[in-house]
Amino acid sequence: MSTAEHPRRADAVRNRHLALKATKTLLAQPGTTITVEAIARQAGLGAATIVRAFGTKDALIDAAVADLLEPLIQRAHQAAAEPDPAAALRRFLLELIDFQAVHWIVSEQLTRLPVPLTSARRAELRKALVDLLHRAREAGGIRTDIDPDVTTVMLGEAAYAIARSSDASPDLAASFVTVMMDGLHPRS
Repeated sequence: MSTAEHPRRADAVRNRHLALKATKTLLAQPGTTITVEAIARQAGLGAATIVRAFGTKDALIDAAVADLLEPLIQRAHQAAAEPDPAAALRRFLLELIDFQAVHWIVSEQLTRLPVPLTSARRAELRKALVDLLHRAREAGGIRTDIDPDVTTVMLGEAAYAIARSSDASPDLAASFVTVMMDGLHPRS
């Protein structure tokens, strides 16, 4: 690669980062119509630069949401490696609710969009949560009589509902997690 090509590559990487950041900002704003032009304005780039970097608006939105999910997936993996998986599950559920409280509008924005990257990240997150549940079950921290897939859906959907509540607060989230964890505690 020549030195003349290197700056363009660096610019392309910078532009991609700016476009992703702008898209995440717009996704977090309820009622915002997300267009290539709106993303370009937010990023301080030209619309053609956005299209060149991602191809379509839908592909950019998909990449931005997948990017948002990455730290949560990493945190779920870290939680699964902690010595007390039941306590780690409790902490992770609180983090999941916090994440969903900040990003719930993103799910609304994704309705009817093709989002293969986001779907793959969601599958990774689900698998990481199932792994965490299995560890907690094996350690005797949660019940074994409820299917882990059912538990995963139950926790995910309930966390999403709590995060979207008009009364959402850290106290509500903590109370919810306490009740859920008490319900998952093994029966004597």
